[in-house]
Amino acid sequence: MAIPQTFLSSEDRELIVYAIREAEKQSPGEIRVYFERHCKIDPMGRAVQLFDKLKMNATAERSGILIYVAYIDHVFAIIGDEGINAKVPANFWDETKTVMQDFFQKGKFREGLVEGINLSGGQLSKFFTSGKLDKNEISDDIVMGDE
Repeated sequence: MAIPQTFLSSEDRELIVYAIREAEKQSPGEIRVYFERHCKIDPMGRAVQLFDKLKMNATAERSGILIYVAYIDHVFAIIGDEGINAKVPANFWDETKTVMQDFFQKGKFREGLVEGINLSGGQLSKFFTSGKLDKNEISDDIVMGDE
């Protein structure tokens, strides 16, 4: 399944992957972006399903973050693993989602995703700067749902 060009161009997708790589450089955290056309259940419930399916909870420091987007249904969710959730402020994910939503409502999907990735990466580097070299435990590529 391909992302429609009207939603994200190939250049947009490349910039999103670049943002993921840059956000992960300063920490052992891992960020994934998952797209599918439709979300048949609550978006957060779907994100939880995908988090497990993609083994986002398998990082050494439990610092995985998933940004889930159902682009035709215009819904999304952000979920972090227990390691990052224990460290970020309680409202961090809601605030990040609000920032992204502001971009999305203006039709600026790439910008919203990049900003969400940058905010997540900022928290990862703030709380997971153990001095270890970053080992990429999970692919930075965008994942496409297999509806």
